[in-house]
Amino acid sequence: MDHINYIKEQFDQLQTAEAGSQLQAFRSKAFDTFNQLGVPTARNEEWRYTRIAPLFNNGFQLQENNLVLADVVTHRMPGHEKANELFFVNGRYSADLSKIISPSLQLALLEDALQGEHKELINTHLGHSAVYLRDGINALNNALVQGAVFIHVAKSAQVEHPVYIYNVTDGRNENVLSQPRSLFYLGVNAQLQIAETFITIGTQDSFTNKIMELVVEEDARLEYYIIQNDNAQSNLVSTTHIRHIGKSFSHGVTISLNGGIVRNNLNIVLEKAYCEAHLYGLYFQQGNSHIDNHTVVDNVSPNCYSNELYKGMMDGSSTGVFNGKIFVRQPAQKTNAFQSNKNVLLSNDASVNTKPQLEIFADDVKCSHGCTIGRLDEEGLFYLQSRGISEKVAKAMLLQSFVGDIVDKINIPAIRTHVEDLIAERLEYKVD
Repeated sequence: MDHINYIKEQFDQLQTAEAGSQLQAFRSKAFDTFNQLGVPTARNEEWRYTRIAPLFNNGFQLQENNLVLADVVTHRMPGHEKANELFFVNGRYSADLSKIISPSLQLALLEDALQGEHKELINTHLGHSAVYLRDGINALNNALVQGAVFIHVAKSAQVEHPVYIYNVTDGRNENVLSQPRSLFYLGVNAQLQIAETFITIGTQDSFTNKIMELVVEEDARLEYYIIQNDNAQSNLVSTTHIRHIGKSFSHGVTISLNGGIVRNNLNIVLEKAYCEAHLYGLYFQQGNSHIDNHTVVDNVSPNCYSNELYKGMMDGSSTGVFNGKIFVRQPAQKTNAFQSNKNVLLSNDASVNTKPQLEIFADDVKCSHGCTIGRLDEEGLFYLQSRGISEKVAKAMLLQSFVGDIVDKINIPAIRTHVEDLIAERLEYKVD
């Protein structure tokens, strides 16, 4: 059975099994979009350098959760003892593996939440990422949404413990399609930290198609950290969509170290005046891995500020893509928006395609963008070697210096140390 027929069959079964569900109309609309657009190919400009369609020839299956805590305990992130932990297994929330220790964090299955006091709020914000991602991959998650969660942070709640999110795929027996889905809502003056990672157990191929949508209210503060260090058989499309509906603040870091094909969609929508957003990214690829970072910062209202810095190190035969867009709508006067992408090629076979973009419709703004692609600093390398430092150690020191300002943006100490250790392990050297 080809992938289109398999998806149709799964959609029909889901709609029949959940007849009367609050999500039926949402799924139907998304499935029509998927039928119309299909899986993106190189003819789609937004997917020009990332060929994802061949993955669907691998016979990915949607699977139930067969994992227990013993299967995942060694994959928990440092600091988990004092963190809320949300596990999604094969794309579906697992209450048995998860734990909530912060009383101000309200979590419910999306289906249940749609029948409660937050129904109108969910209907307003669920699926807003599709406004910016008009492709079949986004529609596929919407069409088969199941086991999703809604997380509400009440007004003035400052969640003391961070939220750790584990997207786990059980690839021990079959090739698995996993589609985690979550919707977060931060109320007025609320504060929340999120750290997210991706794990494939087993050696079979996996494809994770994740959508996380976050709504940030007046004076709320959001921090999010994404760590991607899965195996070479794992493939990922990670969509993080942040909607600032009040004057608010967001700060995020995306760390991409390993995987097969990895595509990150990060959308920041600044809908109210005086919003502030910081976007940082680091990708350090090797072998035949492929990383594609697509970012959008949409300035809808005036007096907003955004700062974006992504850095890449490409080794082996790896390939990288950076496509960053900044939109400044006509009402968004006095916008300050800055974007930079810097890359270092560590081998002759590695490559990067980078395309920073500005689309400005206002006339009173301060905006800039730029990109660089080059080799390791030869003068710096020579200087260190002339002081008796070996070439391997000198390269490691220069590369750690190159990425240091990104890693330092991680404000959860245990996660920052974890990332530092992962990078040091890759470089086979730790600078004290």
